[in-house]
Amino acid sequence: MSEEYRQFDAADYIKSEEDARGLLSAAMDEDPGDGTVIRAALRQVARTQNMSALARDTGLNRGNLYSALSEGGNPTLATLLKVVNALGLRLRLEPAEDRAPDAQPGR
Repeated sequence: MSEEYRQFDAADYIKSEEDARGLLSAAMDEDPGDGTVIRAALRQVARTQNMSALARDTGLNRGNLYSALSEGGNPTLATLLKVVNALGLRLRLEPAEDRAPDAQPGR
């Protein structure tokens, strides 16, 4: 008996806004600091949306949107903020839990 496998696609499991928020929240927690996990999660959430509408809402064309969120993409902060905003979310900064309490920023 042979086994059949199909490629995992996170977009198959994003059925609601709550699912999208959960995925993005987990991505923020798990990102190693280079944005790769966050970008991948945004790409999956964006794929569940109407990309033409998302492009219109961000002011980007679809090609630029796909490129920015691609595996090799390197979106600017402005692009990330536009995408997050168009998805009805906001990017929030908070103190890192693993940072020593007496550590000074920028040192």
